[in-house]
Amino acid sequence: MILVIDTNRIIAALIKDSTSRYIILSDKIEFVSIHFGTNEVNKYKNEIIEKAGITEADFENILQKLFTRIKMLNDSLVQKTMPEAKNIMDHIDPDDTPFIAAALACNVEIWSDDEHFQQQKRIKAWKTKDIINYLNMKNTGYE
Repeated sequence: MILVIDTNRIIAALIKDSTSRYIILSDKIEFVSIHFGTNEVNKYKNEIIEKAGITEADFENILQKLFTRIKMLNDSLVQKTMPEAKNIMDHIDPDDTPFIAAALACNVEIWSDDEHFQQQKRIKAWKTKDIINYLNMKNTGYE
């Protein structure tokens, strides 16, 4: 399975060695993202470092490790599906429209705990609990 990963899952994985980090680093699912997502992560870098109680070097190391498992999509690929994505998502949350465009471009689904994705009906949005069930992670200590 391949999923577009929303920024909130990357940030969660940076803040804490949690279920999100475990899922990203597992080899059970492939992840793709957009450059907008990495810009968002960097926008909140200082806040993430403070919440996580880590150094900037730790932040960079964890981020690099996470992005070994996340393929960055070409912006031109995502731009081709932006008009359709805008019709689907702009009226709900325009900040999420690029993620819908990425999912449309790759013909895949999205992983996000953002409720806005649940309000549209075109692209399936997996919540973390759904992925836990899919991966059968009940006894891993990461539920």
